[in-house]
Amino acid sequence: MRNMTETVKQLIIINFLFFAGTYLLGEPEPVYKILSLYFPENTHFKVWQPLSHMFMHGGFMHIFFNMFALYSFGSTLEQRWGSSKFLFFYISCGLGAALLHTGVNYYFFQSGIDALASNGFTKAEVMQLLQQGQVNPKWQEAMSPTAFYNFVSAYGGTAVGASGAIYGVMVAFAFMFPNVEMFMMFVPIPIKAKYFVPAVLLLDLYSGIVGKSVLGGGSGIGHFAHIGGALVGFFMMWYWKKNQFNKNRWN
Repeated sequence: MRNMTETVKQLIIINFLFFAGTYLLGEPEPVYKILSLYFPENTHFKVWQPLSHMFMHGGFMHIFFNMFALYSFGSTLEQRWGSSKFLFFYISCGLGAALLHTGVNYYFFQSGIDALASNGFTKAEVMQLLQQGQVNPKWQEAMSPTAFYNFVSAYGGTAVGASGAIYGVMVAFAFMFPNVEMFMMFVPIPIKAKYFVPAVLLLDLYSGIVGKSVLGGGSGIGHFAHIGGALVGFFMMWYWKKNQFNKNRWN
């Protein structure tokens, strides 16, 4: 196994400290309300959540797979780039994931508000009920079941996890080591990184569009957050490669 680099090790430790601390403090729900990423118009939203949500996870398997991926791909990148550049890249991808996730939620939320407004409901009365954790059953008559679910979930749902940042790291790895062979879970055939990573991204994009994960894992997966992190990773790598900056260490 490759040596774990210092920044990757510190990120893994911080993530597990957040995970353990959330449950050691007692009831985890108050901690999740403070540190998870909420929709900006939700009363629980705080300015630090686009960053803090990256260190929160929904369960042991969630954090295990994310941290294993961080170790597997991140250590190689940090060895090439140095710790400062790797950390900058990692955080940037995580923030990009939060941005696209929030942007998609804004589209769902605004579409719902527009549909309700066309049926005589004002935004003020809608927001009043949402802030109380309630919905009006008559809202479902103004939109399709899928649109209603997306509308309510956009306002009340939360996002947690380092997956967006991890997807950016995977894109960077494929950029730098395109011919390294990788394995997809349940597919015992080696696939080169330049094919593996785009395939995973296409599956995520499709899952986000249809609203159901094609690889299982249940609902509530932030597919567009994954895509957001990957897009930021792609554009950063494209810019660095264009300017030959990706060859330089920052420390």
